Amino acid sequence: MTIADLQVLYEDNHLLVVLKPAGVLAQGDVTGDVSLLEIGKQWLAQKYQKPGNVFLGLVHRLDRPVSGIVVFAKTSKAANRLCVQFRERTIQKTYLAVVEERLASPSGTLIHYIQKRTGNRRVHIFHEPHDKSDRAELSYQVLEETADKSLVQVQIHTGRHHQIRAQLAAIGHPILGDHKYRSLVQLANRAIALCAFQLGFSHPTQPRELFFQAFPPHEWPWTLFSKYKVDKL
Repeated sequence: MTIADLQVLYEDNHLLVVLKPAGVLAQGDVTGDVSLLEIGKQWLAQKYQKPGNVFLGLVHRLDRPVSGIVVFAKTSKAANRLCVQFRERTIQKTYLAVVEERLASPSGTLIHYIQKRTGNRRVHIFHEPHDKSDRAELSYQVLEETADKSLVQVQIHTGRHHQIRAQLAAIGHPILGDHKYRSLVQLANRAIALCAFQLGFSHPTQPRELFFQAFPPHEWPWTLFSKYKVDKL
């Protein structure tokens, strides 16, 4: 990914809202691969011809194989206030996922208990409270189905590591491409069929609400389904 590839949804003095492609890191790690955060800094430096370091605060993350909307803070004030919104769960976050097989119920709420173990990149999930586990809750709605796949809209009510991935797999419907959670399907670019497609929050310095929506990339398996069947928040 380069600066030319960056898709900017919104920018003002305090915010930069962009699309993260699947396979791109939100923040740099030990791999040394390019990250969305670094690309965002380069984009701002180029646009405003800033020779020195550019401040850009990462206030939330998407897993590497996930696509969707990411908001960065351009000021420390915005970063602090957005972090409070994420921590207090006043942010509206809606995801789309393509999962294997048809779900038994067209909508529902899932409650599990997730345990993250040191050195293990997968989380362990339980149906009852377990030692050092955290409660995980999400609600889902099936938007469309094929013979053996479902397009599901998901809202998370807690913010646990790999929550959507683990919870959907726990009920027998892994997200397509998610080998960590037992999907047998392989997608390009290290992707899984999970997209953070809606994000709503209060502007950190102005008395107004912001809402963003961006559909998944126009590629398989998303092209199996009709965009108009996705409901807005």
